[in-house]
Amino acid sequence: MTLAELLVALAGFALAAAAALTVLESGQRAWAFGAARVEAQQSGRAALDRLAAEIRNAGYGGTAFDAVTVAGRETIVLQHDLDGDGRIGPTRERVTWRLAGSILRRDAGGGAQPVINGVSAFALTYFDGAGAPTTIPAAVRLVEIVLVTRPEYSVPGSTVATVWSTRARIRNR
Repeated sequence: MTLAELLVALAGFALAAAAALTVLESGQRAWAFGAARVEAQQSGRAALDRLAAEIRNAGYGGTAFDAVTVAGRETIVLQHDLDGDGRIGPTRERVTWRLAGSILRRDAGGGAQPVINGVSAFALTYFDGAGAPTTIPAAVRLVEIVLVTRPEYSVPGSTVATVWSTRARIRNR
C-alpha cells in the first residue's frame, strides 16, 4: 500500500464520518424539538384543564362572597369556601392564576407556583349571565381562556406554537 492510497482511503473515511455525524446531529435536533413540542402540548393541556376546573368550582360553599374577585386580562382570582365556615381563608380558598413573563403561575396562599413554562400568550375574557362581555368581577359567569405555548427548545426558523382555547362556566352562581 502506498502513501497516496492511504491518503485517499483516509479522505474517504473522513467524508463518510462527517456525513454520518451530520445525519446523527440532525436526528438529535429533530428528536429534541419533537420532545419539547410534546412537553409543551401536554403541559398546556394540563394547565388549561386545571384552570377550567377551578373556574367551574369557583363560588362553591355559598353566595356570601364573590366567586371571582379579580378579572384581569392575564390574571384571575377565584374564591370557594372549602371548609364551609362561611368565610374565605387566605390559603386554599382563594386561588390566583397569573402570567409572569412566560410562566403561568398559580397561588393558593403558599406562594405563586409555576404551572407551565413557555407561555407566549395567556388571555382571559369574561362574560356575564346574559353572555355579554364584562369586566366586573361580581358579574362574571363564564370565562374564555386562550393559552398559547411554545416549546422551550426550538429549531432556528421554526415558529411552532400550540393554541389552547376553552370556555368555563361558573357552576355555583
